[in-house]
Amino acid sequence: MEEEKVILVDENDNQLGLMPKMEAHEKAVLHRAFSVFIFNNKNELMLQQRALHKYHSPGLWTNTCCSHQRDGESNIEAGKRRLNEEMGFVTDLRETTSFVYKAPFDNGLTEHELDHVMIGNYNEEPIINKDEVASWKWMPLEDVKVDIALRPEKYTAWFKIIFEKFYEHINVNPS
Repeated sequence: MEEEKVILVDENDNQLGLMPKMEAHEKAVLHRAFSVFIFNNKNELMLQQRALHKYHSPGLWTNTCCSHQRDGESNIEAGKRRLNEEMGFVTDLRETTSFVYKAPFDNGLTEHELDHVMIGNYNEEPIINKDEVASWKWMPLEDVKVDIALRPEKYTAWFKIIFEKFYEHINVNPS
């Protein structure tokens, strides 16, 4: 099976080429990615705990799903595909913002991504893919914000950045 490729981009999201995913993470090359945030009717966020065998950030809590777009795939198409692959459902998504971040990991890999943030709604239980997801839970947005402040080591790097810098883009029910 051929290794998955990521889309290399510049800071304006112009496509520059393709590279195998692991190579991009080894070389810290900027590539396109996405993060999906799913809310229920109570304004609770569906969190996932990453599978314990993931090559980075294993066992950490994060947004509902995240991954990389495939060549020729729109952000929304990619978000829906990965949501179904990881969480076992599909729902409408809308893009809210995007940002560039760089996060080195202890294993020598680096995430350097232009991350497109999408939100959607769903009120059922997911059917998680145990190869990708260890666990999941609904959590009120304000509780997530407090828990990140108290226990930042329990959450992924990109999730903490989104909460710190882009909270208004995911808070679907601002007070």
